[in-house]
Amino acid sequence: MSKPKLALYWAASCGGCEIAVLDVEEKILDVAAFFDIVFWPCAMDFKYKDVQAMEDGSIDLCLFNGAIRTSENEAMARLLRRKSKVLVAFGSCATEGCIPGLANLTTKEEILDWVYHRSPSTVNENGVRPQPRFHVPEGELEIPEFYEEVRTLAQVVPVDYFIPGCPPQAPQIVNVLSAIMTGAPLPPPGSVIGAGEKTCCDECGRKREEKRIKRFYRPWEIVPDPNQCLLDQGIICLGPATRSGCGALCVKANMPCRGCYGPPPNVMDQGAKMISALASVIDSQDPEEVQRILDQIPDPAGTLYRFSVPASLLHRKRTQVTA
Repeated sequence: MSKPKLALYWAASCGGCEIAVLDVEEKILDVAAFFDIVFWPCAMDFKYKDVQAMEDGSIDLCLFNGAIRTSENEAMARLLRRKSKVLVAFGSCATEGCIPGLANLTTKEEILDWVYHRSPSTVNENGVRPQPRFHVPEGELEIPEFYEEVRTLAQVVPVDYFIPGCPPQAPQIVNVLSAIMTGAPLPPPGSVIGAGEKTCCDECGRKREEKRIKRFYRPWEIVPDPNQCLLDQGIICLGPATRSGCGALCVKANMPCRGCYGPPPNVMDQGAKMISALASVIDSQDPEEVQRILDQIPDPAGTLYRFSVPASLLHRKRTQVTA
């Protein structure tokens, strides 16, 4: 009897999700024993043509990490969707867009102009930019097209399940893989798995006193009380607007939650949820003072939507269309 087939792929992301799979430690031996790993280019020598040659639906499980930034990312998403019975958006980049998705706060032209012309380290006297296609005597060279915006995996192809996290935590990965290997019933397609059903605050043991604050601090500006809620101390902590499942690891290390597990259940927009939480702690009803307090938050969009711009109601920077 043949083993179930497993594929793992890395699109627009840092690669941390690939390492997270190995963080399951000795459990990786159980995974390797149970599955036939048919595609994992980060760890083994596989080629795209190997996947193209497979029958449609022949891959039992595909863990796809990374957002869709280029034409290559999209082509692989569509190919692996066709070849896979179950396609999982694995990690924050695939699920919400994550750090690559912050590029949606600017434009493709602004990015290319900075990288190839204006950045302090750039030396490009001839103003050359990479082209998707370029003719040389030996033939035509082709590189992936850089898209105008970053999209989540589900904005490109249908996704069966979502495992959040930057990266997903090893115990949650083990739980998901163990459920599949033991044949345990899975939730309905479209569900978030490998995470909790509450907020990060519900996993946090710090004491919340509903304090009212008049200023916000960056983590390096204050030595926080390890027993008191960070938000009560004026440190932006996205625990109230973030799904549980990570074990509140950052908060336990005296660092604020950054929101990588995405919004809690029944919350459409993580940033909007966090704005509501901030409104509950600001100690002022004077509009000018409220604005002064809010001005102490550096880069509000990058702070409140750090992991979720493409999946949010904002989605991207709005550009003016000229007739």
